[in-house]
Amino acid sequence: MKILVTGAAGMIGRKLCERLAREGKLGKPITAMHMVDVVEPKAPQAGFSIKTGTADISNDAAVRALVAEKPDTIFHLAAIVSGEAERDFDKGYAVNFDGTRFLFDAVRREHQASRGAYKPRLVYASSAAVFGAPFPEGITDEFHLTPLTSYGTQKAIGELLLADHSRRGFFDGVGLRFPTICVRPGRPNAAASGFFSNIIREPLVGKEAVLPVSDQVRHSHASPRAAVEFCIHAATMDTSKMGWRRSLTMPGVSVTVAEQIEALRRVAGDKAVALIRREPDELVERIVGGWPEKFVTRRAKELGFKAEDSFDAIIRAHIEDELGGRVAV
Repeated sequence: MKILVTGAAGMIGRKLCERLAREGKLGKPITAMHMVDVVEPKAPQAGFSIKTGTADISNDAAVRALVAEKPDTIFHLAAIVSGEAERDFDKGYAVNFDGTRFLFDAVRREHQASRGAYKPRLVYASSAAVFGAPFPEGITDEFHLTPLTSYGTQKAIGELLLADHSRRGFFDGVGLRFPTICVRPGRPNAAASGFFSNIIREPLVGKEAVLPVSDQVRHSHASPRAAVEFCIHAATMDTSKMGWRRSLTMPGVSVTVAEQIEALRRVAGDKAVALIRREPDELVERIVGGWPEKFVTRRAKELGFKAEDSFDAIIRAHIEDELGGRVAV
């Protein structure tokens, strides 16, 4: 089995590739994996061939070259994140829309050239940002797509393309609407949702963190562990049970910022909480204010997707996976 991962240098891409390298299979034994991003990813140790490289997915020719290798499974994780896509309209559409369209079209061309013999599984990283206010108390998969950001709009277009290409039989697609992935390791990025991780990650290592929104902001979260598991399950599940509704909202833990902070207090104590500094940011407030707060993910759960059941568990997963089981405060 050959695997292609776009966005392989990103947090989810890196962790996904590390797990695939460690386990050596994705339903079937893995024979080769190609990891690409705008910066060259670092290849993990594995018992199969791993190739790394750089690629601009907004370049049609570059994308066609990737798909010409005919990967059996494609994880399309490459994207411009929410805050950057809102600030840079052209860049967001070039990567999140054109890049996705080029990838899907390249797979279609290979499918048609092989007279239908080539039909990969394609896992597409979407987002809960495809939904827009006003919201019901709990958002189901049937809730209409009315995104209120350019990023959400780009992801919603990708979902429609995924469904149509799957319906036409060019590939077997599964779209994953990720909740906010928290706690993200590493440095803060340009995502508008980055503060959700920052206010946990930084205090755990004794650093100050900025909170740009109200304590009453509510959002849904899952850990990086859960995000990787979502991807693997999507790549190996029986898609015949999905029908033609090919995008699913992933399960997560719905909490307010205040509840996040109290979970931090329970896990790491008052000294960690004292490192959070409030500094309102109007742009972040506006972006996050248009996001959904709580989801009804019955369909995803029935299809076998799982996440944590508390925010405390999400914090503890970060401590175990990234901090060697210890906190600095």
